[in-house]
Amino acid sequence: MSAPETATPSNFIRTIIDEDLQSGRCDQVVTRFPPEPNGYLHIGHAKSICLNFGLAADYNGRCHLRFDDTNPVKEEDEYVEAIKEDVSWLGFDWGEHLYFASDYFETLYQYALKLIKAGTAYVDSQSAEEMRRNRGTLTEPGVESPHRNRSIEENLALFEQMKNGEHPDGSHILRAKIDMAAPNMNLRDPALYRILHAHHHRTGDTWCIYPMYDFAHGQEDSIEGVTYSICTLEFEDHRPLYEWFLRELEIFVPQQIEFARLNLSYTVMSKRKLLQLVTDKHVSGWDDPRMPTVSGMRRRGYPAAAIRTFCERIGVGRAASWIDLSVLEDCVREELNETACRRQAVLNPLKVTITNYDQLEELDAPNHPQRPELGSRVLPMSSELWIDRDDFMENPPPPKKYFRLGPEREVRLRNSYIIRCDEFIKDADGEIVELKCSADLDTLGKNPEGRKVKGIIHWVSAPHAQKVQVRVYDRLFDQENPDKAENYLSALNPDSLQISEALVEPSLIDAKPGETFQFERVGYFTVDSKDATDGEPVFNRTVTLRDTWAKMK
Repeated sequence: MSAPETATPSNFIRTIIDEDLQSGRCDQVVTRFPPEPNGYLHIGHAKSICLNFGLAADYNGRCHLRFDDTNPVKEEDEYVEAIKEDVSWLGFDWGEHLYFASDYFETLYQYALKLIKAGTAYVDSQSAEEMRRNRGTLTEPGVESPHRNRSIEENLALFEQMKNGEHPDGSHILRAKIDMAAPNMNLRDPALYRILHAHHHRTGDTWCIYPMYDFAHGQEDSIEGVTYSICTLEFEDHRPLYEWFLRELEIFVPQQIEFARLNLSYTVMSKRKLLQLVTDKHVSGWDDPRMPTVSGMRRRGYPAAAIRTFCERIGVGRAASWIDLSVLEDCVREELNETACRRQAVLNPLKVTITNYDQLEELDAPNHPQRPELGSRVLPMSSELWIDRDDFMENPPPPKKYFRLGPEREVRLRNSYIIRCDEFIKDADGEIVELKCSADLDTLGKNPEGRKVKGIIHWVSAPHAQKVQVRVYDRLFDQENPDKAENYLSALNPDSLQISEALVEPSLIDAKPGETFQFERVGYFTVDSKDATDGEPVFNRTVTLRDTWAKMK
């Protein structure tokens, strides 16, 4: 196998693989994405997915999807199916290579027996508190268990009893016999199997002992022939342990390579914290559009292609770094700018009456200004319109670069005529409630010499406008690093969701769940995939037209 002849940016992992292929140390690239089915995937997992599946594809290898389901207390089929959906939606296919740690429970059990028979594993009967106390510290060695020197026969008998369900949870645990004085605390007689009388989502009640993640992980890679076990940096100190197991068992040793995990501003990515947000109802669920989960981003309207672009753009390295959320949002804007059809919607309406126009007209409006292949739609026009209240300013002089309506000022209505504000009407409280305007009826679809105007505003015809619910989502946290707050929940943004009504052009009333549009001059909005019904779309703001947060810092 040779290195890929592509323009894909290189990184230190590709350099390692290229050298291995060239030297003959490896002849096939086999990677894996091994999530635990105890929660939904988030953007950090997306980076790992793109990396592992991308490497396999670029080197004509294969990538396995494997569920590390070794803890039945926290794992559910719901999470399995959600993870499969997320990986597939991101654009990756595991083909026939779908695996579970539970596929290997019998093999892992036999591996444990082999270690016991070799005298390198023993059953410990200390309490969890005693084990913690005797483990030692970073500066002090641990204390050997009083059960460490049990005979092989006694260990085999106890382990068999554990397997047969003859002991309660926590009464015994199988440990490796390595070195209680090892500087690397992962090597201080780590746990291999614990007793759990719990129903497993795949194996049912067959087992009442389950392998620890650290014991199962490396052996699973070995069984599957994974050549590159790509992990985040927190597993670097675990690598010596994984390699110890593999050497003692005399089986294939995959090459583990660690990279820096994704740290994204205004975001938390701890599964525990994300679960708390869901269970405490700070959000509506794992797929709440404010969540950094893949399902949440999909529901919000983030395109899969934009997430893949983001993961490629931030690169892969060894040094920990923070990525600003605006980088992800920019990738979303770039993709939607090319793919999203344009529509007109008014979120803060102000009435406009065109005094010299008394007809109903059907205008032809392009769906995308740079993509004629996307066609056009009919845009109804009448003498009564709604415009955005921010597009009118009463008091002259207007600010610099303000090219919208004001007294005796002109603008062009998008895809329509040039209009001039001749009069404005206020209510008893002094609020402007209506503009009286005149239209230059010779300016439809053209801009005659001497009739140039800089301002273009969006609008909807009042008799044809449709009311829809709009959910304006913002960042879930208002602190750049919520994890640094005394309590990360205190950093929640109280304005992360605002629900209102918008008046939209009639073509939007038939929009389907998952469809995304650019509301011209407003932002990108996606029809909610859960709460929308036929004829009653609910629009989630996907992203603004520009990075408004950058100006607030």
